[in-house]
Amino acid sequence: MNVNLLAITVGNTRTKLGLFLAGKLTQTHAILNTAPVTELEAILVPALEQLRDTATPGLLLASVNSRVAEKVSALLRKLAPDQHVLRVEDDLAVPIGRQVDADTLVGEDRLLNAAAAYDTLKQACIVIDAGTACTVDFIDGAGTFHGGAIAPGAQMMLNALHEHTAQLPQVTFARPDEPVGHNTRQAMLAAVFHGLRGMIRELAEQYAAVNGSYPMLIATGGNAELLLQDFDLVDRFVPDLTLLGLAVTWQHACTDEAEDSEN
Repeated sequence: MNVNLLAITVGNTRTKLGLFLAGKLTQTHAILNTAPVTELEAILVPALEQLRDTATPGLLLASVNSRVAEKVSALLRKLAPDQHVLRVEDDLAVPIGRQVDADTLVGEDRLLNAAAAYDTLKQACIVIDAGTACTVDFIDGAGTFHGGAIAPGAQMMLNALHEHTAQLPQVTFARPDEPVGHNTRQAMLAAVFHGLRGMIRELAEQYAAVNGSYPMLIATGGNAELLLQDFDLVDRFVPDLTLLGLAVTWQHACTDEAEDSEN
């Protein structure tokens, strides 16, 4: 890739920004969606200044949180009025084949993760995104996204146990000290930690049966390393997979535009 791009992905909990210069991810930032807009502006201003000095700069935004995405878009229009902010799937389609039900609305982050993983590996793979939700998706050897599974993420599970029971405490996700929980907190952590790992293992085995061989497993998301750091099935941890998917999308669009201009 040889792109100059400010890539922004708005998640359920955080917004991540990545600045690509000459195809290299030179800096990343993550900010809570509840943070004051001044914090986001402090990140955007210097990044936009660096981007302005490049050839064919781009601003590309993906989101699974429309309310926060509109705030980010408005701020970008204010700070860079001469630069058009493009939206994934509205302005640029994610370059990944799809075999899902026609009426299904797939989260942009899942498609971007799939595109980045396949662009790198060029083979069947499974992408695990362990964040607010935990998704486990299958991409076949031809680069087609087939969908997968969506579960509550680790912290969401723990929050639900606290909110929907009378006595279970609020617990922050962490690695349990041992498999058998000898107190309430450790019992809750053990269930969530081993439950998610067991779900991932079972799904990976089912996807491997569909594929005819074990695909590579790529893990991303805020809780990926904490949840899966010693998990024998994971081949790679790629924290910035979604941002890389935005760069792949931008590169694909620029290549298509260049080819059209030549014809």
